Amino acid sequence: MTAHNDGTGNDSTGNNGAGNDGTRSDGSGREGRAPRPGHGPADRPAGPSGPAAWLRDLLMGARFTATGGREGLVRAALTALAVGLGVAVLAIAASVPQLLDARDQRTTSRSVFPAGADIPPDDQPRKGAGTLLYQHAATDFRDRLVDGAILRPEGPGAPVPPGVAALPGPGEMVVSPALGRLLASDEGKLLSERFRHRTVGTIGDAGLIGPDELFFYLGSDRITQGGGVVRIDGFGSSQDGPVDPRIVVLAAMVCVVLLLPVAVLIGTAVRFGGEGRERRLAALRLVGAGIASTRRIAAGEALCGALLGLLAGAGIFLFVRGFAPHVVIRDVGVFPADVTPAPVLAALIAVAVPALAVAVTLFALRGVAAEPLGAVREAPVRRRRLWWRLLIPAAGLALLAPGVLQTRGALVFGPAFAGSGQTVLAAAGAALLLTGIATLLPWLVQVCVARLRGGPPAWQLATRRLQANSGPAARAVAGITVAVAGAVAVQMMVSGMRGGYEGPPGTVASHSQLQAQYRPGTPDELRAHTEAFRATPGVRDAVAFVEQYAESGKGPGRKVTTVHVAGCATLSRLAKLDSCRDGDVFVAQEKGGDVNTAKWFPPGTELVMDGFEEAKAQGVPAYRWTVPRTARVVETRTAPAGEDTYGILATPSAIDARAIPDARTTVLARVDPADRDDAIERFRNTAAAIDPGMRVWRRGGVVKEDHFAAVEEGLTTGGVGVLVLVGLSLLVATVEQLRGRRRALSVLVACGTNRSTLAWSVLWQTAIPVVLGLALATAGGLGLGRLMLALVGEPVRDWSAFVPLVGAGAAVIVAVTLLALPTLWRLTRPESMRTE
Repeated sequence: MTAHNDGTGNDSTGNNGAGNDGTRSDGSGREGRAPRPGHGPADRPAGPSGPAAWLRDLLMGARFTATGGREGLVRAALTALAVGLGVAVLAIAASVPQLLDARDQRTTSRSVFPAGADIPPDDQPRKGAGTLLYQHAATDFRDRLVDGAILRPEGPGAPVPPGVAALPGPGEMVVSPALGRLLASDEGKLLSERFRHRTVGTIGDAGLIGPDELFFYLGSDRITQGGGVVRIDGFGSSQDGPVDPRIVVLAAMVCVVLLLPVAVLIGTAVRFGGEGRERRLAALRLVGAGIASTRRIAAGEALCGALLGLLAGAGIFLFVRGFAPHVVIRDVGVFPADVTPAPVLAALIAVAVPALAVAVTLFALRGVAAEPLGAVREAPVRRRRLWWRLLIPAAGLALLAPGVLQTRGALVFGPAFAGSGQTVLAAAGAALLLTGIATLLPWLVQVCVARLRGGPPAWQLATRRLQANSGPAARAVAGITVAVAGAVAVQMMVSGMRGGYEGPPGTVASHSQLQAQYRPGTPDELRAHTEAFRATPGVRDAVAFVEQYAESGKGPGRKVTTVHVAGCATLSRLAKLDSCRDGDVFVAQEKGGDVNTAKWFPPGTELVMDGFEEAKAQGVPAYRWTVPRTARVVETRTAPAGEDTYGILATPSAIDARAIPDARTTVLARVDPADRDDAIERFRNTAAAIDPGMRVWRRGGVVKEDHFAAVEEGLTTGGVGVLVLVGLSLLVATVEQLRGRRRALSVLVACGTNRSTLAWSVLWQTAIPVVLGLALATAGGLGLGRLMLALVGEPVRDWSAFVPLVGAGAAVIVAVTLLALPTLWRLTRPESMRTE
């Protein structure tokens, strides 16, 4: 049979000009083997090469995105929206260091401690024209901190706090805008009775941590140095203490949990429209483009979508930043200006997102053979390999293992841990474990759906679709898997670590018991103050006494107790006294208590009271006192604050309370539970009238450590945001898949398939990968949480942390299905069967 040429360079034998022996001739007399696909002369079109070829192809891909008609614009919009959401989250995360640094700078600029708190008066600045007496003063209103200070200038050059134009005079005060609004409102009527001073100014942003902070400066001419009052010659001193290394590890885990799903989201978003892209690449191959060129064009499409996503992310970020005042950190909002990405991190995002888009696109095309007659899509689905997917979590376990073994073996987990590379290793190990969970999901989905057979038509449509190509569904669900697994692990850590910072609940759950402390008072003052508190409306009972800790003995065997000094009327409220007169001393033993006061501090025991660190730093001599031989052992009573007051009870004549270093007057009170909130504020008003520096707090209930409250709030806010973000990405992916299958779906409807059947198939197609992902996330999250708790040396206190998160994942399935139904109805119209 004779071959003929059809004008395209191909003869009828299909050998493309090659001889029967597999050789070819190009007319130059040279013969050789047939070229590999993509490496022949047709695959090397004339034109620029090197960087110029890259630039040409990338611009062509961007042009396809902009001029691809309605379908191209919709695809670009979906990609830009998904990438923009991820970029916005990354920009917010990149703003956290700047935000915290700005808050710390403002806090430091107005702070004075430890410039005087722990320094003896002789080491403080000498009185002069440029010095100021400063006393920290704080109160609470409706469980919100109202912070501030009392100031007394000692000369015309006294320092002025940041954000304040001039120092307030005696009886005057300057307040933050939020405090000013509160005092002027009906809600702050009780608080305005506490602040009966004339407001002469407003504190600017430079002197506030956040826009809604309640802060004030009060002028006075009565405070004197000592007893919490320090002399300063300027503002600005760091007062940050060492941070618990457990908090550092927990914060690192929160960052990993919140940011890793974003990376998965961006990687998924740039793969939208994969089938349409492959058809375009086949058309390009038909007109003579080489394989390398088509891949660069595809990278250009992804790059254009990523750049549009950067612009969309910037817009979303600026919009979201306007809500910064509603984000509360330590009971204080955030200035929008503080939510600004660090320049280095912003540049990194601007470079990394487009680079990730190009890399993911090229990686996705590695197994696609785009030939002139179409992309090869009829090949059997390749079974996913498991071995390399197991290497990623194994590497994470290898990074976490040394810290876990160190904690379990030597119990070495001190502050040095936070500053060492162990924290980085812990975060990297957690990130690798979560990444390993995400990479295991496609393999798990493929293995499980391959075994599904039979069932209703909707079930069969969903399973056959997943069996044909489960990659897009698994990638879309990977974000939920990572988010849920990380959230489960962090929730377990918070639950386990918070147990070490919780106290036992009080006897009255309504928090109607109060405690206050202020300077030492004389016996007459104690009686007057007690009567003032008892006369406050809503206060049922109150007692006041001077107290201080005391030690007996030396070395490891020494015992510690508390000495309480008050009149007989007050002591009879603390213990069961048969008789009492001034000069008596009692040893109060709690009935059935763990502390054996009568045995450890019998009459004749010498007690030493040396005060706290401030008194020791000032060189105040310790006060020594011996429990008289005439002291009687008595049984305690339940005080108004709901607890038994055991220790040494002494009347004023038996001990010189004014000689005890750092002695404080303590007030215990109980208010009417029916009028609790207002009664507490009236009690605080009475306390402020007695001593503006007196601090009042509630007793009873669980008290959380501030760091854990901040981390828990951040986890809750970030977790909700990530789930919403992943849900939106899953919705976008579902809509994109429906658009790619619109002709097949419309044909099914035209052939008599009910739309409800298609709707159920969408539900099952979403539900199967999500259910498998949630199961994998639950197992992985519980395992990671157990490892991280072992790393910080804490036990597991809550194995059910996954329940609400699994419920949230189920809600995502339902929400995505319902939101995708309008698109499904529109795409199954008859006009969707049109094609070119």
